[in-house]
Amino acid sequence: MPVINRFADLHPVITDWRRDIHQHPEIDFDTHRTSALVADKLRAFGLDEVATGIGRTGVVGVIRGRAHGSGRVIGLRADMDALPMTEATGLPHASRTAGAMHACGHDGHTAMLLGAAQYLAETRNFDGTAVVIFQPAEEGGGGGREMVEDGMMDRFGVQEVYGMHNMPGTPVGDFLIRPGPLMAASDTFTIHVTGRGGHGAMPHFCVDPVVVASQIVLALQSIVARDIDPLKSGVISVTSFRTESEAFNVIPEKVELRGTARTLDPAIQDLVEARMGEVVTHTAQAFGAVAELTYQRNYPVTRNSEAQTEFAARIAAEVVGPARVDADTPPLMGAEDFSFMLNARPGAFIFVGNGDTANVHHPKYDFNDELIPVGCSYWARLVETAMPVS
Repeated sequence: MPVINRFADLHPVITDWRRDIHQHPEIDFDTHRTSALVADKLRAFGLDEVATGIGRTGVVGVIRGRAHGSGRVIGLRADMDALPMTEATGLPHASRTAGAMHACGHDGHTAMLLGAAQYLAETRNFDGTAVVIFQPAEEGGGGGREMVEDGMMDRFGVQEVYGMHNMPGTPVGDFLIRPGPLMAASDTFTIHVTGRGGHGAMPHFCVDPVVVASQIVLALQSIVARDIDPLKSGVISVTSFRTESEAFNVIPEKVELRGTARTLDPAIQDLVEARMGEVVTHTAQAFGAVAELTYQRNYPVTRNSEAQTEFAARIAAEVVGPARVDADTPPLMGAEDFSFMLNARPGAFIFVGNGDTANVHHPKYDFNDELIPVGCSYWARLVETAMPVS
């Protein structure tokens, strides 16, 4: 069962949808135009129910199959939001919104799920219910969490849920998946270091928070190097170092550090948070300063269920062939808020190759439209195979 012919016919139309969304990127929960576009198309396709305002600006569509004896309900999710970046592709369909661009391919994810929804509404060749989920605020806003907390799973009776994301650097249409942890938990931290400021030429009268903060940055790396089992994973990255002074000859009173911590195991996550608190506090004390850590847990581990992962890999193999599916790809330390949906229901998240393009979150990234028939076919085959008409 290769790529479905209907999607070859729809390819130019779905590409136009994708490029329209790309030209009008919207950030976080402010996906008002995109959400309205999605809802309007779902209604035009003849879905049985279209609900808006789920998790603030999320959209959910319900497609009932030609039979209902199985009682199964499967959710398919795409993300809609863009990033606060300036596009540098120079393409005709480049962003028309200053300071915003679809640099992660959510425009393509949305368009592919719309295409699958149109096909499933036309054919209804399944026994059960397909629920198409269009989510805002994946890029740090926690839109997946908001939709789950808004009661989406119970309201629409979702029993299992699937997600998909493009992967630059992987051949177009190749699939990557694994059971268990696929992507990391994503936490953020802020460290405030307070010393005693003064003249840059008289450091002996000061407690220099720049020196203290620098020692903290280095000491934090010992947590991964010496506290975590070498066979396990962890990342601590300090990504921002700010002082309250820009003068060349002033030792400031305070320094603020910011960064991210990534882990694949809840026990390692607990260890990282605890050890960071100890390292920050005691390193500052050793230099006569005071430091305070604020550690915030954001996205949990994206953890694929065993049975659903095996099924998703089988569907991918039916679309593109077994040789183009890696069912044991290494986990990534990036994060994904589809994790909240996987914590609420069993399911699987899969990557699909975007070809030789710039990486996601790069100003020259663009979703590869050649991927569209493959992605749409994956969604359609998944529904039809999971809920066959007897």
